[in-house]
Amino acid sequence: MDQAIAALKRDEPPLVHSDRGYQYTSHGFKRKIERAKMIHSMSRVGKCIDNGPMESFWGTLKCEKYDLHKYETFEALQQAINDYI
Repeated sequence: MDQAIAALKRDEPPLVHSDRGYQYTSHGFKRKIERAKMIHSMSRVGKCIDNGPMESFWGTLKCEKYDLHKYETFEALQQAINDYI
């Protein structure tokens, strides 16, 4: 999140969409969003389909870059994920 905030272009307020996981509803996350002047959008309660495209992305990333390979270091895994994205 810090990297995303640092890369912000200020033409208009950025939108952050998330599910209702505890990390996204925490006071610390909310303060970070407010300080960055971002808009926070969340999936509706009980409507996990709202977040389907992102869940699909993370599932595919995990399958293709984590489950199918063995990495000797965290940095190697991080580089593989950065290259994938």
